Amino acid sequence: MKKQIALWLLVFICFQTLAQEEVFEQKKMKVGLVLSGGGAKGLAHIGALKMIDSAGVKVDYIAGTSMGAIIGSLYAAGYTPHQLDSIFRETNFNDLIQDDLPRTTKTFNERKDSDRYTLILPFDNFKVSFPSGLSKGQNIYNLLSQLMIHVSDVENFEDLPIPFFCIGTDIETGEEITLDHGSLPQAVSASGAIPSLFSPVEIDGRLISDGGITNNYPVEKLKAKGVDYIIGVDVQDSLASRKELKTVFEVMTQVNNFRTIKDMKDKIGKTDLYIKPNITDFSILSFEKGDKIIEAGENAARRFYSELQAVAQEQNQDVGEKIQIEPLDSLTINSFTVSGNKNYPKKYLQGKLKLRSGRKLSFKELNRSINNLSASGNFKRIEYCLMPQENDEYNMHMMVNETENHMYLRLALHYDELFRSAALVNITKKRLLLPNDIISFDGIVGDNFRYDFQYYIDKGDFWSLGINSNYNQFKKDVGFDFVQQNSNIGEFNVNEVRIAYSDFTNQFYAETFFLKSFKFGLGAEHKYTKIETKTILDQTSTDELPFTILEQSNLYSALGYIEFDTYDNFYFPSSGIYFSGLLNLYLLSGEASFDFSEFSIAKGKIGYAFRPLKKVSLRLETDTGLRIGNNDMSALNFFIGGYGNRPLNNITSFYGYDFLELSANSYIRGKIELDYEIFRKNHIVAGYNAANVEDNLYETGNWLSLPDYTGFGLGYGLETILGPIELKYTYSTETNESQWFISLGYWF
Repeated sequence: MKKQIALWLLVFICFQTLAQEEVFEQKKMKVGLVLSGGGAKGLAHIGALKMIDSAGVKVDYIAGTSMGAIIGSLYAAGYTPHQLDSIFRETNFNDLIQDDLPRTTKTFNERKDSDRYTLILPFDNFKVSFPSGLSKGQNIYNLLSQLMIHVSDVENFEDLPIPFFCIGTDIETGEEITLDHGSLPQAVSASGAIPSLFSPVEIDGRLISDGGITNNYPVEKLKAKGVDYIIGVDVQDSLASRKELKTVFEVMTQVNNFRTIKDMKDKIGKTDLYIKPNITDFSILSFEKGDKIIEAGENAARRFYSELQAVAQEQNQDVGEKIQIEPLDSLTINSFTVSGNKNYPKKYLQGKLKLRSGRKLSFKELNRSINNLSASGNFKRIEYCLMPQENDEYNMHMMVNETENHMYLRLALHYDELFRSAALVNITKKRLLLPNDIISFDGIVGDNFRYDFQYYIDKGDFWSLGINSNYNQFKKDVGFDFVQQNSNIGEFNVNEVRIAYSDFTNQFYAETFFLKSFKFGLGAEHKYTKIETKTILDQTSTDELPFTILEQSNLYSALGYIEFDTYDNFYFPSSGIYFSGLLNLYLLSGEASFDFSEFSIAKGKIGYAFRPLKKVSLRLETDTGLRIGNNDMSALNFFIGGYGNRPLNNITSFYGYDFLELSANSYIRGKIELDYEIFRKNHIVAGYNAANVEDNLYETGNWLSLPDYTGFGLGYGLETILGPIELKYTYSTETNESQWFISLGYWF
């Protein structure tokens, strides 16, 4: 009997112990964290997370929308708040948002487009349309993919170090979408795709945009995950006063805030600890004030620090030290597969990416490869999945979304002191006859009509073929001594002559690329030039003639050229090397106003830019040109002077002298410029140049002598959406005279 009693007593004690353990387990409170959207104001989440983490709170589930999804997902993936602080402080959000692809990732034709056109619009079927967003979000996706590579094999977001989900909006139906599986970078970038700023992201056949449209603070969905206690950080706008509603964007934001603010009255009541940072002084694009926004989040959460500590104690567990995630710097891609491509084969993609299997590469190189493909303009979005293998080796699967647009309308405006005012209208058509051809026509109207036509067949690494035709003209007042020097005209009693310069050029060429920034080409050229004036009168008549031709010619030549360009910016380079060389061998002449004999023109240019200090760039440049062979032709002489125009034939800029003021059949020039970027995209540029300009310079040996011409320049330059705006003051020490030059917009 005693044994039975002892046995029952032991069983009772065991049940009591199990019951106590169950109660103990129940006391382990599950904490959920909800982070709202708010654009740049969402950086306050980082400051709040610092306090939450410091208080010892273990977050068991995270829900986020838009910027709350971005920061929440990275925290869920294992990053500490201090790591997030470092990541976002080192990020250039302007480049990230604008999809500002580095110039070196573009082909020569793509660089020409980005350095030339202000506005590019889809124009299929001759109907103007607008892109679905100012940015494709490619740079954001690239950054998220790099930061999340250690969880790239996680399909279900509940399997992350901290379970997570985010909210998106089906832009077709307006339906709220919970994103809790699939590709984490894709889901998060979709949740943050702010309408009009970013294009929607296609996921499982649905176009997903910013989750803030339908649910900017998903506290109810987080509560449904079985959490016991919810901490919420809200960075949404408050209603603005009438004094603050000055723009269309501000009014539209106010209208959108009506619903979210109304919804928050109920949502706050469902939040156990509600943190509302003071971010009234910031907008959704105030990324340049990120330090203060993070500080605002930290200050707001600090006011609840004792409550956070109480939550940590209530969780009744030892959180321990969180393992810090070390971002991966490099990886090896073993295999490459692709889906979504219809018109562009895998070889084309690999050729643009220039990725070789089995080679270790940095994420900087990987992003550059993705940007190479994105810069082609043939894809709306490029996404990829890296599946881990062994020893930092990955299999890469790329998902591409080809653009449906193959025709574009491009526009630009420009003013300089040579071509004067000009408006450019361009029509570009891709895939006209072949899958990889491009046809483009620039029509330029203003003070001087011009055009530029090009048809190009892009063969990638093989020889590509092209046809180019262009017409340029300008009118310019020059001294009569210039006319005498460059023509066979006699003596006239005039001091200044207004000349009209015309050039009509047609080329057929084949070129190949040794590297992305290094090309070599051969071709044939027809060139018609004419210089005329209405100023000089016929000596046998008292009436002014319609015009007097000073020189005209029809020339046929063979040409070869080479170009290497790694400049980061065409107009204000701060790093890179530039080299070009051109040789024209003029073999035949049609109609010419001078005695023609075979001659050649050779010219070359070398430039180097670097940053000795953070905001200071130094640029060194030298160039030269010469004519080989005796010929009386002057239209292709080297004309030195002026600033701010697209180069035409052998017209070269030079501080201190006006356009065409110096001329000869050969020259050598050197220039040094110091560029201080006083504010972002605001440049103060000081420069000095020197040159020798005379006929047969290399035969006389004077190219080695002290310079005959020097000049100084001081100017202000501003990079705008219309292109660079520059004002230059220049001065010549030989003439003791100054020249002012204005250049507005991209050069064309």
